Amino acid sequence: MVAAAALAVFFLRSDGGSGEVFLQPAAADGNDPFTSSTAKGSAAAAAPATAPSDTGGTRSIEGSTPGLYGGTQSLASCDVERQIRYLTDDQAKGRAFASAAEITPDRIPSYLRGLTSVQLRADTRVTNHGYKNGSATGYQAVLQAGTAVLVDGHGLPRVRCACGNPLGPPVAAKGTPKAKGQSWSGYRAADVVVVSRASTALESMVLYDPQTGQWFERPVGTEGEEDSPVSRPSGGMTSAAPESSSASPPSYPPSKQPVSPPAQPPSEAPGPAYGPPPAAPGRGAP
Repeated sequence: MVAAAALAVFFLRSDGGSGEVFLQPAAADGNDPFTSSTAKGSAAAAAPATAPSDTGGTRSIEGSTPGLYGGTQSLASCDVERQIRYLTDDQAKGRAFASAAEITPDRIPSYLRGLTSVQLRADTRVTNHGYKNGSATGYQAVLQAGTAVLVDGHGLPRVRCACGNPLGPPVAAKGTPKAKGQSWSGYRAADVVVVSRASTALESMVLYDPQTGQWFERPVGTEGEEDSPVSRPSGGMTSAAPESSSASPPSYPPSKQPVSPPAQPPSEAPGPAYGPPPAAPGRGAP
């Protein structure tokens, strides 16, 4: 009851969201991409079988939760060096990316190399940022399980590898949110999760390989070269998302909120806004 009350308070907050959330399939380029895809392997490989949820709203799961992310041992989900080249070769995109990531352009290489290459294992709510007219334009999105992302040292998704877009924590929408974009088989609004910032910096992440059922550990800031097998952890996430790990709402970056969502949605709508999550539209345009 305490957890439900805390989430309710969060969802009733109005932080300037547009009231629209865009659904983005794992392998789709999306709208207004920053770069060409740097994702590796099959997106479907990390998608878990979801279980019905009776929590009544989006669940907050701490970024340190074992199995929240997945992948294949010794294999990166993203090509970080290629992502760096794309953003440093195009200075305008580099500046826009740095602004959304709250870093300076010269820090892009070290910033990206400090992130960890993984795949989402649950449909996940984020603030996405497209590149349009020389700037980063923020909008609310749900990324499909199986999406290749780069996460930071507190377990928060920071880059979507299929488009190079910087990511941030989600922002609550005004009014009743409306789902847009392309849905996918198995999508259920009640199964969407929000990743909350781990309370302490992580040295490694415990990942799950749904193809083999094996667990392995990946040091933060590595791409698989230092992976090592581990035993199944207590309370780890396997085929379904766990209950909320705490009553706390998702954390925002300390310095400021993510780039405000644009008055108009991206060129062609990509997904949903904050909660409770809306039901999925039919495939294709809403």
